[in-house]
Amino acid sequence: MAEQAASTPAVVCLGESMAVLLPDRPGPLDAVGAFHPAVGGAESNVACALAALGVPTAWISRVGADGFGRRLVAEVAAHGVDVSAVAVDPHRPTGVYLKETGGSAHPHDLGGGRSRLHYYRRGSAASALSPALLDDPAAARLLDGARLLHLTGITPALSADCLALVRALLADRRPGRTVSFDLNWRPALWHGLDHHLLTDLLDAADLLLLGADEAEAAFGIGDPAALRRRFPGPATLVVKDSGHAVTALDRDGRAVAEPALAVDVVEPTGAGDAFAAGYLSGTLRGLDQRQRLRLGHLAAACALTSPGDQGRLPAPAAVAALLAASPADWARTRVGPDGIVSPVLTAPSTVPGTPGTPGTP
Repeated sequence: MAEQAASTPAVVCLGESMAVLLPDRPGPLDAVGAFHPAVGGAESNVACALAALGVPTAWISRVGADGFGRRLVAEVAAHGVDVSAVAVDPHRPTGVYLKETGGSAHPHDLGGGRSRLHYYRRGSAASALSPALLDDPAAARLLDGARLLHLTGITPALSADCLALVRALLADRRPGRTVSFDLNWRPALWHGLDHHLLTDLLDAADLLLLGADEAEAAFGIGDPAALRRRFPGPATLVVKDSGHAVTALDRDGRAVAEPALAVDVVEPTGAGDAFAAGYLSGTLRGLDQRQRLRLGHLAAACALTSPGDQGRLPAPAAVAALLAASPADWARTRVGPDGIVSPVLTAPSTVPGTPGTPGTP
């Protein structure tokens, strides 16, 4: 068990993260010369991005007693995330995935700006997460003090025990704690399983985030209004239409849509997690719905301009200006790997700050 942190974080993100092998060049795996080790995973991505946004955050999971597990915990902790409730499994390994990126002249190339993840996670340490976690003192301390618990649809697909844990967490409703749930649809994980059981899980959350395309694949519905009818339980439903707009719909039928920023995409992996972190940060700060969506868009845009899962965040003054921009100035803003160009910024281009530094005022 990692050393316990002194204070209780405002957010707990729970779920599997894995070691990642990143290729040294674009192209199919058989054309890659070498791989660079890194770490990745939806829930730890959200945790790291929240910490970078100045939100005290913890990540709960299990890793193997191996080098990949040690690297994973150390790198997440280096982002300022509380890892005190990450358990080390002496019998099961840390999961691994390889990233394939497009952009080469190889005949089997995915195409520029596209990527594919190859997972090796069956029987991983995280797949042994279960309701027994709730009796662990380190995990109980974090869960008891959290203002927000963030879950995804990845965890319940890992094993029957993981599904039971997610159900137990959703059933344990506490005053003052919001439960957010990101669909994070992974069809390979749900192969052979009844993915419709996800419906009850998603509907039990307070805040539901999902992509229109993944909702269409999982449930045959991609329209925001139709999804709101399908999931009446959450107080707020956020539907992401990749590259276009995101719509937030309340129970009373109110809807706020905000267009995405123009982005020079470097690599798409991690953008959805960054959006979730931005939106959740805005929620905790009490921003209005439009500003929450804008903060999510901005965090996602920065992730899209980074080769890894974690993007670089703009300076606080730039964030404040962009959140307050007129619709016309927001539409004329562009984010690229060298910075942000917008009518509301005093300089022609603002170079983002380094990962792990606060990115909101």
